[in-house]
Amino acid sequence: MSAGATRTKDDIAAAIARDIPTGSYVNLGIGQPTLVADHLRPGSGVVLHTENGMLGMGPAAVGHEVDADLINAGKLPVTELPGAAYFHQADSFAMMRGGHLDVCVLGAFQVSASGDLANWHTGAPDAIPAVGGAMDLAIGAKQVFVMMTLFAKDGSPKLVPACTYPLTGLGCVSRVYTDVATFEVGPHGARLLALFGITRVELAARLGLDLG
Repeated sequence: MSAGATRTKDDIAAAIARDIPTGSYVNLGIGQPTLVADHLRPGSGVVLHTENGMLGMGPAAVGHEVDADLINAGKLPVTELPGAAYFHQADSFAMMRGGHLDVCVLGAFQVSASGDLANWHTGAPDAIPAVGGAMDLAIGAKQVFVMMTLFAKDGSPKLVPACTYPLTGLGCVSRVYTDVATFEVGPHGARLLALFGITRVELAARLGLDLG
């Protein structure tokens, strides 16, 4: 583990892309997780799934590549790879719920040290709930990776002993990738895997967690 500059969104996405096993079927959640598509190594055999009905999604589309009919679940233009397939959204959700995805990458408002996920509502009276397919993905995928900043705008940690926001899934997250650290989470708590721009002592103090 090393300290240094904090990671950018692309740095985090690249780290996640490196950790996705070769040949995996993977869903990328709306927002920051879509960046992972741009960092998958050629020949990895990773097949990207979108909940709006596509297998074989490629990197983001730019310039002349943009096709208004070819978008991901976040309505962003994407490319297709050779062998790409399209299907009804009901079939897409059957894939998600049926345990056919090896990994999904989701954003989060909070993740608990035991792997609980809260990513659809902050509980604030004026907040707009946005569950989408998150509950299906969180429970249906074999592994759930979370990509987020570690601290909210007010400085409060998003990796917490127990979630205070409405839950998306219980004990579903296996890894958390952030701008300052990567963690493994689960029944035995949070374990620090990598560190950037902060010392272990400072991080433990800010989180109030035993980092294993």
